[in-house]
Amino acid sequence: MILHETETPEPVRIRDGVRVAPGETDLPPPFHGVHVAPLQRERDEIHWLQPTPRCTRVRVHEHTCECKATIYELCQAGGLTFIRRTVRGPDGPVVHEGPWLIAAKAERLWQHLLLGQAR
Repeated sequence: MILHETETPEPVRIRDGVRVAPGETDLPPPFHGVHVAPLQRERDEIHWLQPTPRCTRVRVHEHTCECKATIYELCQAGGLTFIRRTVRGPDGPVVHEGPWLIAAKAERLWQHLLLGQAR
């Protein structure tokens, strides 16, 4: 590379241990999230309910990919954990919540959902 007197070299940038090429952004590349596995023949049924405002704040710990019409979120609020399901349709999104459980039970249910063993 030939530099003219008025130019200064671009500093070397490292992202995740790899050198970033000049002109590349420091933001991570876009990626898809986790996809839910196909539904298994034998599965648990999740009892979906209308959402109720139990807490002022809800924290989303994990979520499935935004590229699908149905999105699942593993949420925590008020010391309990639950799964939120959002179905995006032509009439707008429809939101339901699974049962509010202690974290260990909710995380097990989340894994079953991801593996197609619960819906």
